[in-house]
Amino acid sequence: MSGEDAPAQQQNADEQKPQQQDAESKAESPKTENKPEATPAEPDATADAAAAAAAPAEASAAPADKPAEEDAFTYRALVLTGYGGYDKVKLQVKKGKPVLKPGEVMVRVKACGLNFADLMARQGLYDRLPSPPVTPGMECSGVVEAVGEEVTDRKSFKKAAALPVNYISTYMMVFDFGHLRPSQSVLIYMAAGGVGIAATQLCKTVKDVTIFGTASASKHEVISEGGVTHPIDYRSRDYVEEVRKINPKGVDIVLDPLGGSDTHKGYNLLKPMGKLISYGAANMLSGQKKNLFAVAKTWYQQFSIHTLSLCQNNRAVCGFHLGYLDSELVVDVMKGLLDLYQQGKIKPRIDSTYHLEQVGDAMRRMQERGNIGKIILSTEPMKEEPKKEEAKKDEKEKKEDKKKEEKKKEDKKKDESKKDEKKKEETKKEEKKAEEKKPEEKVEEKNAEEKKEEAKKEEN
Repeated sequence: MSGEDAPAQQQNADEQKPQQQDAESKAESPKTENKPEATPAEPDATADAAAAAAAPAEASAAPADKPAEEDAFTYRALVLTGYGGYDKVKLQVKKGKPVLKPGEVMVRVKACGLNFADLMARQGLYDRLPSPPVTPGMECSGVVEAVGEEVTDRKSFKKAAALPVNYISTYMMVFDFGHLRPSQSVLIYMAAGGVGIAATQLCKTVKDVTIFGTASASKHEVISEGGVTHPIDYRSRDYVEEVRKINPKGVDIVLDPLGGSDTHKGYNLLKPMGKLISYGAANMLSGQKKNLFAVAKTWYQQFSIHTLSLCQNNRAVCGFHLGYLDSELVVDVMKGLLDLYQQGKIKPRIDSTYHLEQVGDAMRRMQERGNIGKIILSTEPMKEEPKKEEAKKDEKEKKEDKKKEEKKKEDKKKDESKKDEKKKEETKKEEKKAEEKKPEEKVEEKNAEEKKEEAKKEEN
């Protein structure tokens, strides 16, 4: 996830080619505010991202005869500095123009998408990412400014910059692995996420498909409008029972990004000739940092099956990971997706847009399952006013947190003082009872002494 040139050290205007300026004028960054808002479907934002990637830019190799200019070249980049919480992803300014290798292109990034894989990478659970320090990220949109050798299809590269990873993955899972046909049924876990929205839209391109989607109750209205036939609140209901009530025989396809026990449930919901497609292990994520208990639990509950069982049940289990696929396999998929986009059959839903400076907030929103659709990171630098407002907001939040802590301490002291007063009252009551008992004890002692004296007289 790298952005535009650092504003403090921009290249001279006469060094920027007119063609690139034209391309940049067409490529608008997603509009952002200090407080990122979760918005309904935003066709304008999506169109801007697609236009940014498809904007005609004169691709030319970086000049090699100006080393001083190359040294002065700076750009901003998000860097994963180590494994852990949101604070491990930092925005840094890097110097020096990147040297392109054969088959590579240099893109002036306008916006990039945040994916669940980025959250796993931050915790050290994504093996395709090199060890920190490293710049994470899987997709972006922008303008191609330079190309390396052996780049034969420049147009497809520019289109690829605007094609979300969610749609490439979903297309291949639903149509290549799943071979979805009319009148079939699909169960989509996390139906309100980026892949969930993409899966719903792609399934709707096939006639009479029944879609079951799991999501929290607050998101049901949105995903129903998007095409989910039967939304299920996985937090309050057993989605296996809910699917069985409607489809006693089960479903034809299950898209599983969760892993663990949910994979077992999904497999058992398959009809004969049904397919379970596993493409993640989101159940491993619990909290900001790696939770060894959650990881161990997911691995312990990991799905395993014998091939004879598959044969007897007439079912299939598939595994998908875009990071391990050869790029040649996705070229046709890109073309198919662009055709569907131009026809208006698919339209990425933008949940919210954050600046690179707010990457921690963006990750928190995704990890806490707050998003409905795609979370975008804009490379446009935050203005000073929003920064100040955000700093004020942070200070205000810190003060509020401090007040809460102080209030808790005061409440605790009050509780303790109340307990002490109660103890004192109980002690006083006990002392009073003891004092009341003393006269009675004296009378009893006197009576006992009198009895003893009488007994002695009788003996004498």
